[in-house]
Amino acid sequence: MRNCCLDNGDICMGCYRSLEEILAWHALTESERDAVLVLCQARKKVSQTNWD
Repeated sequence: MRNCCLDNGDICMGCYRSLEEILAWHALTESERDAVLVLCQARKKVSQTNWD
């Protein structure tokens, strides 16, 4: 089992899903999950850019 650890903006620091996305994950369709994962990749890039 994986556990999400949220930052101050309620974004997981590991998977980059928002709290709302985490809570809704099991009810999402495969295409909706794919869309969330695209958003997660964008959040990850922004996060990594902010660390540079």
